[in-house]
Amino acid sequence: MSSYYPRSKDLTRTRKSVTDSPPSSPSLTDKNYRHDRLSRYDSSGETATDKPLGRTSSYTRRETRLAALNRQEPDTSTKDYKKMYEEALHENEKLKTRLKDSKQELAKLRSQLEKVTQRQDRISERSTVLESEKREKQALEKRVSDMEEELKVLTELKSDNQRLKDENGALIRVISKLSK
Repeated sequence: MSSYYPRSKDLTRTRKSVTDSPPSSPSLTDKNYRHDRLSRYDSSGETATDKPLGRTSSYTRRETRLAALNRQEPDTSTKDYKKMYEEALHENEKLKTRLKDSKQELAKLRSQLEKVTQRQDRISERSTVLESEKREKQALEKRVSDMEEELKVLTELKSDNQRLKDENGALIRVISKLSK
């Protein structure tokens, strides 16, 4: 494989292109993306930070809270870091309890789903059993009707046989009288 792809030439060429190029500066949209996203207004005139949080991610809530703090306190020397740390711990505890509750609810829903699927499986098994029982019943009914038809044919054959025997006996008596 080394005869097809000379590695050393490709590597040096790549290194030169990476090192020779000037460092790229982030575009205006990259710099202001976070700020633009937080300061956009919706149709009701509320900013993204004024909306009720509901079921948003903790990252978004934290980001929103930090943006609000940055707007309120531009001076970083007056911030109470201990208070911010305690608030963050408190928020983390809330999130942990919500996560725990969500996991419990998920487990409960999974068990309910399992019960429902088992019930449906049992119902489908019962329906297949009922279907097979219906088929067997129909087959037996058909067999009974066929046997009844055969019985009718048999009784007709017996009566025909008896009639033929009677006729045969009468013919034998006539022939014996004629031969005497």
